[in-house]
Amino acid sequence: MAIYSVEMPDEDFLRVINAIAGNYNRPETVTNPNYFGPMVENPDFNPELPEGPENLAQIPSNEPETIENPETKAQFTNRIVRQFLSENVVAYERRLALQQAEQGLNTSITIIDPQI
Repeated sequence: MAIYSVEMPDEDFLRVINAIAGNYNRPETVTNPNYFGPMVENPDFNPELPEGPENLAQIPSNEPETIENPETKAQFTNRIVRQFLSENVVAYERRLALQQAEQGLNTSITIIDPQI
């Protein structure tokens, strides 16, 4: 597999990472996949007993609704750069295919007028 890399001075690295994260709206927090609402089913609930303070069907969730984004700014930047490269290849190859298709089209039309 080929590797494409970009070299830059160390002092510019964080500037580039922060710029791409900012320009492409990387969120600092994301939805917590373990959050199921403010109340969750109580695993200790006994349906054979009446519900009450000692036997609650639902209890407050201890999971936050959002968590710190697990994708680091560097990982995010890497993904955006790969996406940018892929989108450019697709756009170029699509344009090239369209040009080749247009060049290969026979646009001459012969019309015979039955009235003549």
